[in-house]
Amino acid sequence: MNNQIEERKVDHIRVCLEENVQAQRKTTGFEDIFLVHKALPEIERKQIGLSTVVFKHEFSAPLLVGAMTGGTEKASKINAAIAEAVEELGLGMGVGSQRVAIEDPRLEGSFAIAREKAPTAFLVANIGGAQLVDGYGAKEAKRAVKILKANALAIHLNPLQEVVQPEGETNYSGVIDKIGEITRALEVPVIVKETGAGIATEEAKKLEEAGVAGIDVAGVGGTSWAAVEFHRAKRTRDKFRQRLGQTFWDWGIPTAPSLVEVARSVHIPVIASGGIRFGTEAAKSLALGASLVSMTAPILKATTKGPEEVKQTLQFVIEELRNTMFLVGAESVLKLQEKPVVLTGKTAEWLRMRGFKPELYARRKA
Repeated sequence: MNNQIEERKVDHIRVCLEENVQAQRKTTGFEDIFLVHKALPEIERKQIGLSTVVFKHEFSAPLLVGAMTGGTEKASKINAAIAEAVEELGLGMGVGSQRVAIEDPRLEGSFAIAREKAPTAFLVANIGGAQLVDGYGAKEAKRAVKILKANALAIHLNPLQEVVQPEGETNYSGVIDKIGEITRALEVPVIVKETGAGIATEEAKKLEEAGVAGIDVAGVGGTSWAAVEFHRAKRTRDKFRQRLGQTFWDWGIPTAPSLVEVARSVHIPVIASGGIRFGTEAAKSLALGASLVSMTAPILKATTKGPEEVKQTLQFVIEELRNTMFLVGAESVLKLQEKPVVLTGKTAEWLRMRGFKPELYARRKA
């Protein structure tokens, strides 16, 4: 079993780096979101503050590097490169599913290296919702946190990937009760994250009631795990799985409407992720109610060139965010969250159909 999981992790990294696994016919929805330009910003750009406190941790900027990998030699190098960069920049990062290390302690080092390289950064451990249904509990959750000396635990939800993946685990019965058990058993915050298909208001409310400390929406528009599994199936000439991957390539809720649905439905921190590539999109996410913004695919590509490339990629995003804040007259993240935002097109239509009022964002005081 462990060898199969390790091989799958190697496969996933290879596919994400070598193949087109981005959404095809759907976008994030951020093209429908407009921040209102201020010709009279009345602030000094150099004085703009990007720091924010979330989960009782101070981030120098509201950015996380999303969960990627672990359990292999290549994964260890990826986690090390990211950890070095986020430590220097005062940001945070998540690791991939730690199931492989929980079941084989010899592989713990590929995850633990993140804490070695980032002694003060915000680190997020990771286990799967499907594994909770299959028997994982507080013991395994605490182990994942211990391996990483993590500040938080993410429980990832990937039902879409599971139905396409030949090794998929598709029993999600009672998963919300299992999540509740973990939130009550752990001393660190529990974050529930999707993996590219988004979260709707109904699930967000259930998760908050279950005691989770934060929700990462991970909507459609970035990496599609159905697409990843399509490419794996193509390599093995599994025509049925190829068809499934193609059919469900763009399945889910785009990032922007998912973010609004969740942010307007709960009182806990919301993390925006799913196809976010630039600081302008990070600014839109924050203005829509996100507390943090998470990026994965661009950072994975940067790791192939080492920690400095990861650092530079993140610095570009930070400076784009700072410039956007200047152009809307927001001297802090809190002020950005109060700025008017115009929601148009399919995103506005989606939200109206779902009972939300996008015009409320546009009528904020500038």
